[in-house]
Amino acid sequence: MAARDPVIVGVGLSDYPKAPDLSAVGHHAQALQRALADCGLEKSAIDGFLSTGGMAPGDDPVTLAETLGIEHRFIDGTMVGGSSFEFHVQHAVAALRAGLCETAAITYGSDYLSRMGRALGTGGGRGGRRVGGPMQFDAPYGNSLVGAYAMVAQRHMYEFGTTSEQLAEIAVGVREYAGLNPNALYRDPIGVEDVLGSRMIADPLHKLDCCVVSDGGGALILTTEERARDLRQPAVSVLGAAGGMTHWNIHQMGDFTRSAAARCAPEAFDQAGLTPADVDVLQFYDSFTITVLMLLEDAGFCAKGEGGPYVAEGFLRRGGRHPLNTDGGGLSSCHPGMRGVFLLIESVRQLRGQAGEAQVPDCDVALAIGSGGWLSAIGAVLLGRGGNA
Repeated sequence: MAARDPVIVGVGLSDYPKAPDLSAVGHHAQALQRALADCGLEKSAIDGFLSTGGMAPGDDPVTLAETLGIEHRFIDGTMVGGSSFEFHVQHAVAALRAGLCETAAITYGSDYLSRMGRALGTGGGRGGRRVGGPMQFDAPYGNSLVGAYAMVAQRHMYEFGTTSEQLAEIAVGVREYAGLNPNALYRDPIGVEDVLGSRMIADPLHKLDCCVVSDGGGALILTTEERARDLRQPAVSVLGAAGGMTHWNIHQMGDFTRSAAARCAPEAFDQAGLTPADVDVLQFYDSFTITVLMLLEDAGFCAKGEGGPYVAEGFLRRGGRHPLNTDGGGLSSCHPGMRGVFLLIESVRQLRGQAGEAQVPDCDVALAIGSGGWLSAIGAVLLGRGGNA
């Protein structure tokens, strides 16, 4: 590796899935403290800061930097929804290579469950608030967040014959891993029949096709390979990072069966000189089961329209060809509004060999793909064992 090659050296999670004693800013702070302790760096070493904002009072990046006591010379407040953190990695890598900073921190925190309860995404949340931009043409018809994903699922079923049983298989496999995570919100095993028997939320998505609502936060510390050599943990290499957006509002989605992962995942693979066959573990955004199916196809793990039969083979299960979401995912473990940072942290744990019972044997390459908005902005990050590992 070259001296300025970017690596991830520290990761930290705040308390989850329920932490009524922490505000959103508190989650940022606790996760950052734990990430610094993980790698053995002092906060004064951070001169680059990346975070989203606008989800809770006081969590905009500049206010956060002040609250956390970070004196940055590089800052990035990119906000594209749940995939923001995959975009942040892309931006941090560019900044580190260019010498715009020497050590960068990415943080996220949310008190959604404690502050707002479980009704997020199921409609009615706008409650008379003024809606601007293109959303004003969508909102009057009452479509909800989950309703938007249901439209995508309906189209996939119409085009390719995908079944509810195939979508349910994704939830079942992720729950198997949640059973190994003592912090996961739901741990009891489920079967396909349990998913299909759960309450219909927005046809064809049942309750167990939908992510949970939780509290939680996470932080990553990135620096150069040269500076990582003397740190506490084995460094994880950023092999490729790319992002793309096809639309923002769901009524502007040109093709309901294809996302920007079809463009950004191949770009990340090209940067790494790898193919899907080289990936040992998947950490995919699982806001809903259809999200995983779309990302799987668009990233090239199977042909378009063949995602249903692919997951039905059990390839995403524990012991399968491409184990998925080994922390229990958003479907069973935690989803505090935006989940992209958790995909990266679990990838790092797997590549370090620190995933406990959920450890994937011989894990050398991990792929994290985040989805923001309504399958709108997709970020793909390939990570690998490297540096001083």
